[in-house]
Amino acid sequence: MSVAIVAVGHVGIRVHDLERALGFYGQLGFTQVWWGEEDRVAILRHPAGMEINLIVNAVADGPNVLMDVPKKVAGITHVAWSVRSVDDAAAALLASGHVITEGPITHGKGSRSVFVRDPDHNVVEFCQPAPS
Repeated sequence: MSVAIVAVGHVGIRVHDLERALGFYGQLGFTQVWWGEEDRVAILRHPAGMEINLIVNAVADGPNVLMDVPKKVAGITHVAWSVRSVDDAAAALLASGHVITEGPITHGKGSRSVFVRDPDHNVVEFCQPAPS
């Protein structure tokens, strides 16, 4: 099988409180461009061309079952966005009151990452490519 994928279309992120999630993702530069009341989905776009769908049907403040429970089940554990500087991203996140849950860390080939959680405990990674 060969599927000619050309880009990531969007990432769906399950949330409980839309306004709280919009506040978090808005600080990252995303703006809401559509709301579907029937499906309870908000589409957000970023100036860098990324799109996320906030799916408003999560239980209130539960654990992230893909990351926070001992029994690991299949599923997407996090979204990662490339940044020019992990140190600058970490400083901006801290200045905005976000808790860094891991990092900054350096990976084997020299790329670097820092991780935070959104208000619904979804993991968001900011990664800086390895120097060339």
